[in-house]
Amino acid sequence: MTIATADLFDERGDELDSLGIQLQDIGGRIEFDGPIRTVRCHRDNALVKAILATPGRGGVLVIDGGGSLDSALVGDLIAGSAVENGWSGILVYGAIRDREAIGRLDLGVKALGSNPRKSAKDGVGDLDVAVTIGGVVFAPGKHVWADADGVVVER
Repeated sequence: MTIATADLFDERGDELDSLGIQLQDIGGRIEFDGPIRTVRCHRDNALVKAILATPGRGGVLVIDGGGSLDSALVGDLIAGSAVENGWSGILVYGAIRDREAIGRLDLGVKALGSNPRKSAKDGVGDLDVAVTIGGVVFAPGKHVWADADGVVVER
């Protein structure tokens, strides 16, 4: 990333939204950006695992887990797969697990928190649909930037 989110918002604020929800920096990379892919799922990470096993091409997966902290949607193996497949980062509106291991990966990961409980693997959810988190729309193909100050996304 070549520009801080605060500077980017100062320059292009009329074209951007900023996420007011405070996500924790968990991954080994704090600054990341890329084109958006999305998954909407609740306590089921089969689609998350499947999409992060495909070429990421520097993209950012935005996971709308409905804000649930009841079970983790990303763990160290899934995050490791994201690194191997060229993803820039993952935004999780929900929980992750294996936070220490994820913190050692060259991957941006922001999430609400963590829970050691694993999630279901039924494949229930939606891929590449616009998701709204905290009033901000994350649409596939738009660009998202994240750093220590927060998250901004193209409208």
